[in-house]
Amino acid sequence: MPRRARKEAAQTTLDSEEEFTLSSEEEGEYDDERLHFEERFDPAEDTIANEKVVPSRAPHTRTTHKHSSVFSAVENLEECEDGDQTPSKRKKCLSKKVQIFSWKAETDVDRVPQTLRFVPAREPGPQLSTADAHSPVSLFKLFLSESAMSNLCHSTNAQAAKSVAKGRKYKWTDVSVDELYSYIGLIFYMAAVKMSSIADYWRQDSIFSLPFPATVMSRDRYRTISWNVHMSHPDGDKENDKKRGKAGYDHLFKIRPLMDTIRLACKAFYHPRKNLVVNERLVACRANTEVKRYSKTKMTKLGFKFFVLSDSSNGYTVDFSVYTGKNSFPADRGLSYDAVMSLLDRKLLGSGYHLYMDDFYTSPKLLTDLFAMKFGACGIYRDHRKDFPKTSANSLTKDSTMGSIRWIRNGPLLCVKWMDTQEVSVCSTIHAAFTGDRVKRKAKIQDSWKTKILPCPAPVSAYNHHMGGVDLSDQLLQFYTIQHKTMKWYRKVFLHFLDIAASNAFILHKELLGNMTRKEFMEELIAELCGVSKKTAPKQTSTDHVPVPGAELTSDVRRLATVGRRNCVHCKAVRGKKQQTPWKCQACDVHLCLQLDRNCFQDWHKNVFKSGSSKMCR
Repeated sequence: MPRRARKEAAQTTLDSEEEFTLSSEEEGEYDDERLHFEERFDPAEDTIANEKVVPSRAPHTRTTHKHSSVFSAVENLEECEDGDQTPSKRKKCLSKKVQIFSWKAETDVDRVPQTLRFVPAREPGPQLSTADAHSPVSLFKLFLSESAMSNLCHSTNAQAAKSVAKGRKYKWTDVSVDELYSYIGLIFYMAAVKMSSIADYWRQDSIFSLPFPATVMSRDRYRTISWNVHMSHPDGDKENDKKRGKAGYDHLFKIRPLMDTIRLACKAFYHPRKNLVVNERLVACRANTEVKRYSKTKMTKLGFKFFVLSDSSNGYTVDFSVYTGKNSFPADRGLSYDAVMSLLDRKLLGSGYHLYMDDFYTSPKLLTDLFAMKFGACGIYRDHRKDFPKTSANSLTKDSTMGSIRWIRNGPLLCVKWMDTQEVSVCSTIHAAFTGDRVKRKAKIQDSWKTKILPCPAPVSAYNHHMGGVDLSDQLLQFYTIQHKTMKWYRKVFLHFLDIAASNAFILHKELLGNMTRKEFMEELIAELCGVSKKTAPKQTSTDHVPVPGAELTSDVRRLATVGRRNCVHCKAVRGKKQQTPWKCQACDVHLCLQLDRNCFQDWHKNVFKSGSSKMCR
């Protein structure tokens, strides 16, 4: 190639890189949040800058970005242009670079990369004895043990006492471990049986009435527990709030006790198989908190971002972390890099694992560092990210036919481009470029659609197969996910912890016994948590249906006839009148007249036992 043409090619490459140059450190900090949460870009990996020094908005501040790619075909080009070199040396230098850094086709033979020996730290699978009996509730309690529930009760009771001291008007009695398990059972029941509002589960004036929730606890009791459920002690919250804005402040203090318990259990009772997947989840929440994030590409736009490591074979959640901002990870090597590294513990996992990821995480530095740790990795990537090959020599174009393959290898790092319906870019340290895999695609040939058999790169086939573990994990959570409207952000996360515990418990049950569907497992779990049998419908008896005062008696004798009076539901429903009464049914929790000339209590309960269900107000 003539010297002038080579210079123009080099200048074209550098000019194309100018589009990605950041103008200042302040602009970089802003882009770190904006790009990640609106476009899922990681500025630490996506910045491709030239060698110019660009003035910053702030005075006396300049920043220089220098790009050096392991695949760059133009780096050190000036050495080859050195006039002191002989023509033969320059020709040898250029031919060597073209040979190494130009794209190769599927007909070129790629050497098989070094095989990493799979050495797990424990035998993969459930870390439980198959000889023991494992019911749904016993597996669920591996993640929410009675000890963890006792701490949860202690914090919840302390929070309720604090609320009552502030003047809340509801009556509170301390919640016990068994009652809190029953409360969680009702939460799962509501996830399985969808109603438009919480009050509808206790509504008894329509054909859609549900008798079960009222047999577990009253509506008011369920609501008061929901208002006060707390994972950390209120006194600790107060001390942590004093540190806001300082180094010792913990953004996740309110969820950390239960979060640490769930994470420890996820890793203790199951060891993952060879193929792992790293992905992110967004737990929906609109509460006004600094932990909340925005994601433009997700169906759920606002919420808490979880980075999740899961087993590709069954969707088991091996570990997770909650993103709290730029300083979430102390390594500070870029969000995508640090998020992956924070989830991998070689001492706990072992070596030889294969990790699959999407384009937000994939970078040459991450994959090469993982390979040095004896972790193979594979993921789709974005062409504009730094350190990926930028050469256009023999690359795919928009006119390339479907099934065309191009690849470049640099040591263990392999980059592959494949023309599907659009261009696909994959990077891997596990696979050879092409091993003969084929896929079927519909293509339009002479005004008709026909099926074509196309060659497919090995990394693309493996990526499509193993990233299905992300879909499986999300599906297990989505089908029976708990969606309650609440303005308390930590309660939203608490509900997601319950989802993780139930999903992982089901996977353990399936691995050990494999005799239940997810629906059957959840039905059995709900019944066991609530202390009933799912095979028998709840029966109503008259022992609890007795009249009691609608409010606590007052010491003021002048108010005895008026305190606690509410409208009688029977008078309103049958007679269309508003008659107030101080009496209510203990079991039904509705106000009913009890007078010599108007016994609504008796008339109401004739219909109750005739229909076999308790009548309750909204």
